[in-house]
Amino acid sequence: MTTFPNSPRLTKGALIAIDPAGFSPLSTIVFQYNPENLTRTLQPQGVEGEGALYETERLKGAPIETIRLEAEFDATDRLEEGDETAEEYGVYRQLSALEMLVYPKTALVAANTTSLSLGMIEVIPPTGPLTFFVWNWQRILPVRLTELSITEEAFGRRLNPIRARVSLSLRVLSYNDFSWKHPGFTFFMAHQTIKETLAAMGTADNVENMAAEENRTILFSASI
Repeated sequence: MTTFPNSPRLTKGALIAIDPAGFSPLSTIVFQYNPENLTRTLQPQGVEGEGALYETERLKGAPIETIRLEAEFDATDRLEEGDETAEEYGVYRQLSALEMLVYPKTALVAANTTSLSLGMIEVIPPTGPLTFFVWNWQRILPVRLTELSITEEAFGRRLNPIRARVSLSLRVLSYNDFSWKHPGFTFFMAHQTIKETLAAMGTADNVENMAAEENRTILFSASI
């Protein structure tokens, strides 16, 4: 029984892979420990070239956003509890689920290989899963995994990793990357709508704080 029964439940981040064909879930990768740091880089998409001020201030669309984070996976506690799955695989199953985010399905690869062997001139490259980065209800973003670096730090009796650090680089996919009918378009629009609402709330708070500070300054000046 927990010492603090009324303590808030910790929200965990996750990556969710969706089959783009039927929009059915393929895998859900919940972070065992939430990353301590999350770096976001936004590159504005302005109109290129020189021109009048009203032209140079135009935006072509949403900025290109990159999210970088480091996640940890550890099977030590489960090994101490005698978990047979942990003894057999360590954290290799979780790592495999992450790696499958950048693999096409073997069935699609086999189908394309068969088509090529039958003399088909043009074969459409197989598609990977549609991936969502879920941090909280305010941030559910379609992303593309652009870099995955895995450091395996300890190994079990079958040489499967017991601990691992994973560095992820995610390119956020905006409405610039989808047709308006695609579910990813809807998810990103919802994300930006939430961001606009929070920005308006933050602006209102700043104005209120500035007004309060101005009143304090006036009162202080009057008392001198």
